[in-house]
Amino acid sequence: MKKRIIFGIEPPEKLCNDIHCPFHGNISVRGKIDEGIVIKLKANKTATVQKEYTVFIRKYQRYERRRSKYHVHVPECLEVKENDKVIFGETRPISKTVSSVILKVIK
Repeated sequence: MKKRIIFGIEPPEKLCNDIHCPFHGNISVRGKIDEGIVIKLKANKTATVQKEYTVFIRKYQRYERRRSKYHVHVPECLEVKENDKVIFGETRPISKTVSSVILKVIK
C-alpha cells in the first residue's frame, strides 16, 4: 500500500481499514490544521478536542483566552487517550457534527 504524507506528517506504522483515515482511506485533508487536547473519547471512533486561543480586546488593550470544542474522527491506526495533545485537520463532513480527523498524537 502506498504511503501518503499529509502536510509533512508521516503516516503511522500500524495499518488500518478505516475509510475515513487520511493515510490509508479515501478522505482528504483540506483547510485548517489545528492543535488541541482530547477531553472525551466516549463516542465510537470520535473524540472531542478542545482548542485554546487568545483574542485581543481593543477596549482594554489586553488578551483574553478562549476555548472551542471540535468533534474529530479517530482513525483505527492511531492510539489516542484522554489528555493527549493532538494535531487535527479539516476534511469534508464525515457525519452531522464531525468534519475533522486526527493526524498525529504529540507525546
